[in-house]
Amino acid sequence: MTAMTPGSNIPLSAARVAVDVAAPVRLDVSGLLLTVDGKVRSDDDFIFYNQPTGPGVTYRSGGGTAPDAIVVDTTAVPPGIEKIVVTASPDAAGQTFQGIEPTATVRNADDGSVLATFTPPRLGTETALVVIEVYLRNGAWKARAVGQGYANGLAGIATDFGVSVEEEPAAAPAPVAPPVPAAAPVDPRIAAPPVPAAPPAATPAPTGSGKINLDKGRVSLQKNQTVSLVKGGRPLLSQVKMGLGWEPAFRGKDIDLDASVIAYGPNRNHLDSCYFGKLSILNGAIKHSGDNLTGEGAGDDEVIVVDLGRIPPEATGLVFTVNSFTGQKFTEVAKAYCRLVDAATGEELVRFDLTGAEPQTGVMMAKLIKQFSGEWEMTAMGDFVKSRTVRGMVKPAAQAL
Repeated sequence: MTAMTPGSNIPLSAARVAVDVAAPVRLDVSGLLLTVDGKVRSDDDFIFYNQPTGPGVTYRSGGGTAPDAIVVDTTAVPPGIEKIVVTASPDAAGQTFQGIEPTATVRNADDGSVLATFTPPRLGTETALVVIEVYLRNGAWKARAVGQGYANGLAGIATDFGVSVEEEPAAAPAPVAPPVPAAAPVDPRIAAPPVPAAPPAATPAPTGSGKINLDKGRVSLQKNQTVSLVKGGRPLLSQVKMGLGWEPAFRGKDIDLDASVIAYGPNRNHLDSCYFGKLSILNGAIKHSGDNLTGEGAGDDEVIVVDLGRIPPEATGLVFTVNSFTGQKFTEVAKAYCRLVDAATGEELVRFDLTGAEPQTGVMMAKLIKQFSGEWEMTAMGDFVKSRTVRGMVKPAAQAL
């Protein structure tokens, strides 16, 4: 086995190799097939969880218990493709590699034997990374350690290699580490207790690096911040309640919103949705309190009980959403929030107050993601969507995982 350093390369002794990327947090791993000019031929050459197969290249999910991998069958790579780059980015929105040490492992895909490992050094503000490239040189296939970081996420890498990104126009790629020297060009790449009258002061989620947990008590999240549901070093595997609440922005006016939770598998595949029309899913591991038609009264308007210990292993992501079935916009809502409560003690663990609103009919409030370690992490979202029903939230919520 070879421990690689940036820029180093090894000849591949196997025709089929798998490159997996492991880290203390969940990562999105993808692969791109590149021609001699360092670009994809079309978007079909971008291989990831939502497009898992391409010519000679396959995305393999770790199922939430192992790292995801890109498998390359060098005998099936089509003519004209001279390089396959393997990329990784933290799953949590806005998270950087600061304090995270990812390690790529190149394996013989047939027997699992390790050919080489690579841990990119000196990572900081990068939100995406070109980790390894498998390339053809003089008729022989090799693997090179890259470690090229980007500050503008996976979209920056995809755009740089010629993939169309159906989001806001991507800014120019912003590499944050110098390109590694290479013989060939290396292109940069989810009945309730009332809200306490005077809840204990929340610990603001820090804005710097490091994992946030519950050791210091209740945590108040801002948009895109993440908290690990760990207390005293032990995962919270008992029941929790996700309470969602809102009030009308205009006195005397009722507002009918519906809270739901959408469950997904490790490939962002939709498993089921729990909402007012289906109050229990995943064999009772997730249950809904029922519909609140007005939002009137103090405390949570709708509650979803989640038994983390009973959630089946195929469910690794939960997205909590709120929709306006009658078409009222969230600009007519005041004090929308979600909070995670320990069902056994009634203690509020995490709170996210939605401070801004958009004239839309749906919002993704938060997501719970199961990590490789078995721990669950909650991320505040606050992303608005044009949808009056949970059905219309399935696709955008999958994309947000």
